[in-house]
Amino acid sequence: MHHIYHTEGIILSSKNFGEAGKHFSIFTRDLGMITATAQGVRKISSKLRFVLQDFAYIKIDLVQGKNIFRVTTASKTNQLEQLIKNRETFAVFANISRLLKRLLAGVEPNEALFSDLIGGLFILEKTEKREDLRNIEIVIVLRILNNLGYIGENEILENLTKSPFEEDLIFKVSESRIHVLNQINKALKETHL
Repeated sequence: MHHIYHTEGIILSSKNFGEAGKHFSIFTRDLGMITATAQGVRKISSKLRFVLQDFAYIKIDLVQGKNIFRVTTASKTNQLEQLIKNRETFAVFANISRLLKRLLAGVEPNEALFSDLIGGLFILEKTEKREDLRNIEIVIVLRILNNLGYIGENEILENLTKSPFEEDLIFKVSESRIHVLNQINKALKETHL
């Protein structure tokens, strides 16, 4: 009998395989970054077809196989659905997804990172001004790098990395944007990815 993992996650990308299957890159709350498969999900009769969409925030049940997880069931959370409907917020979300796929490897839970990401995406979803979109993207990227240990102790960045993820961070980052961007670029260079 296989253990069933019940968690939630964000589908960062997917690839078709076989006749009607898909491979998914999913960042989950309890397992971290995983690759999962769903057989027959591209069939018209599949119940999971409209749930397992790229960039969806879902509740998901998984069984671990030898090298990969298999999706047993999934359901929508009905949250963060507006992110992909606005072209500008979708572009930011896609950038963040690519960064996560680049930085995260292997099954390693990181609940703090997951919570920060979800908090940031909720704020991103409500953001409309282009300037605010850039600022929230900077804060999300900074917090991702901080959660992964790429940002060292820094007094200027402490307010942006340690405080709860709230809308006022958009305004705080604009005060020291150049310094924050320099730290982000330095951290990204150090990842060698």
